[in-house]
Amino acid sequence: MSTAMHVRNLGKSYRVWGSEWLRIASWFGLPVRPKEEHWVLRGVSFDIRPGESVGIVGKNGAGKSTLLKMITGTLQPTEGQIVRGGRIAAILELGMGFNPELTGRQNARHAAGLMGFSQAQIDAMMPQIEAFAEVGEYFDTPVRTYSSGMQVRVAFAVATAERPDVLIVDEALSVGDAYFQAKCFKRVKEYKEQGTTLILVSHAVGDIVKHCDRVLFIKDGGLHADGPAREVSNLYLDELFGKSGKSDAKSEKGGGEAVLSSSGIEDLFHTRRGYNKDEHRWGHGGARIIDFAVVVDGEAYPSRLSSGDSVQFQMKIHFEEDVESAVPGLLIKTLDGVFLYGTNAFLASNGQKVLSPKAGDVVIATFKVPFAVNEGHYMVSLGVSSGDPLGELVPLDRRYDSILVDVSRPMQFWGIVDLNAEFSAQG
Repeated sequence: MSTAMHVRNLGKSYRVWGSEWLRIASWFGLPVRPKEEHWVLRGVSFDIRPGESVGIVGKNGAGKSTLLKMITGTLQPTEGQIVRGGRIAAILELGMGFNPELTGRQNARHAAGLMGFSQAQIDAMMPQIEAFAEVGEYFDTPVRTYSSGMQVRVAFAVATAERPDVLIVDEALSVGDAYFQAKCFKRVKEYKEQGTTLILVSHAVGDIVKHCDRVLFIKDGGLHADGPAREVSNLYLDELFGKSGKSDAKSEKGGGEAVLSSSGIEDLFHTRRGYNKDEHRWGHGGARIIDFAVVVDGEAYPSRLSSGDSVQFQMKIHFEEDVESAVPGLLIKTLDGVFLYGTNAFLASNGQKVLSPKAGDVVIATFKVPFAVNEGHYMVSLGVSSGDPLGELVPLDRRYDSILVDVSRPMQFWGIVDLNAEFSAQG
């Protein structure tokens, strides 16, 4: 079929009936009304193509898990239609329904049987499941003795023992160690190249942007946004960290000083070389980032950087209110959304710098970074928050993906970041 999944007007409600007779009557489609009705999800429609990678994001309680349970068939929708293509493998909850009194091997056999495999197929795939899970002798001990990470190892090994047409992973990998996560995503990548459709649910936006082509943003029981991974992930971050701010910047012609100064509060952000007009901006207000500069060896706004340059990222912040503790921050990403490095004033100064500006103050915040990255394009995000640097910070103004920098360098190392390894040998 042309789509791996076709969802139309999907909805789920939980109902309280006045009597058991009314409940039974509803099973036969009779026109009876419940005493109470609570819609968890309603009016959701989308298509997913074979081989597509789709992320699903949303706050806790938004309806993500309900949607996945209906997609996999473990929960029946109240209204709407789901058309699935091919075999679906899903890890929706930690342990995937494992019986804690059975061993990992016994649970693996049981889970594979529920997925529709014959005993002969299960016998053939069991060595592969055991090898991929890497839980050693624990594979033949009761699951109640497992850590959460060990349960995920066995569950993922079972779910992906044979390549499914659709693979659904709901937060389960977040409890695994970094080694096993990398191993899982390597298998997922191989399956995607062979045509498997991936549906990934995670609160880790970096994982969503890295592994998914497209994102569905579930909000208040409905489909709030559906689009490219980076764009929709930014909307989700907006939902998490603050209301989107509307810039009242006045674009001005002309250059400006080579290095920022604290005189004046003109908003020159949009006139600077490297500014990304597709930035995403949000925050609760009280401060505005009105200008920026990228400075290398005294030159501001260079057309290209060289890998290893000592780069100053400056931001000019106008404070509209008194702020007891202001914390500027910086985030550097690749174009496809992989987080390379992030810091803030408190962390970068070893806890020495805490700003306490008054209303009307203009502050120049500078981060000096040894830009030891490989040749390519990188996005820089700027922000200023308030609150406890060791606790919860409230975003005042964040300009996400606001600066594009171009780095050039002959290939002298593999990967993205130069860790400056040293080599020695003994004969």
